[in-house]
Amino acid sequence: MSRFRAIMKNWYSPEVLPIYVITGLAVCGSTWYLTYLARGPSVVWDRKNNPTPWNNVEPGTQTKLMSVNQEFDKKYKRDRL
Repeated sequence: MSRFRAIMKNWYSPEVLPIYVITGLAVCGSTWYLTYLARGPSVVWDRKNNPTPWNNVEPGTQTKLMSVNQEFDKKYKRDRL
């Protein structure tokens, strides 16, 4: 029983809790960003079915994560993957 308490004391001490929180936030943030990049207009998943995928992006469409001082008619949305 004393070995179990020693392990639990090291894993769940108040000093270690912020490390778990920061690591969890970093993993969630990196997962979100990787899925965002994979769904962007610069990534082509259906190259065999569509040899010219850049023709699907219409003019006046926002394709970036953040646009500074620019106005676009609509935001890019991938209808098919």
